[in-house]
Amino acid sequence: MRRMKAIVHLVLILWSGALAAQGLPVLPAQDHALWQAVGRVNAAGFRTREMCTGTLIAPDKVLTAAHCVAGMDGLGPLPHEFTFVAGWLRGTAADNVAGASIWVHPRAYSEGQLDLRFDVAVLTLERASAIPPLPLVGGDAAAPYGILGYSTARPHMLGAAFDCAGEVSAAMLRVECPVRPGNSGGPVVARVGAHWAVAGVVSAMGQTGALAVPVSRLTRP
Repeated sequence: MRRMKAIVHLVLILWSGALAAQGLPVLPAQDHALWQAVGRVNAAGFRTREMCTGTLIAPDKVLTAAHCVAGMDGLGPLPHEFTFVAGWLRGTAADNVAGASIWVHPRAYSEGQLDLRFDVAVLTLERASAIPPLPLVGGDAAAPYGILGYSTARPHMLGAAFDCAGEVSAAMLRVECPVRPGNSGGPVVARVGAHWAVAGVVSAMGQTGALAVPVSRLTRP
């Protein structure tokens, strides 16, 4: 009996690890048009090509993670080396706009290295996009949460999950849905009435899910 319990326990560990490795499920193609405000934040500089995820929160403003635009040390590519590719799906984009300027939370690198609690930035685009932006949560938001993002393992299709448990703890929004590299900067969304609004920005992979910065970090220290 003990051996059987040990085997079952091992299977559960392996199964949960496999789920984490898979990351977010692919968003069904028929739902993609609803989420065109979410896109890839592409960086192409000298000998480098990177990607994160970002969200239009105004016609010319893309919310993302600080480390996506400034690296782990606060020194990243120039604004014009970034391109926001909205609604990217298998080689087709709803819009494609270069960056013009970058705002990084002033406390993100105040100690000389990235502080995850303030890992948030806004990329201003060189022109406004016609794609409707997503609103920000105006107050407290409760689970279930959703997460959307592009991963480096599956860069041409948007991943999404909308049934994630989570809560704010130690100044971070901890969401129990798996994320992978490339999902950084993507939105954590919450239901506000009949619509979804952005409640947080994915910063890192936690032990069981995502660590995200609440959008309140945009306005409060």
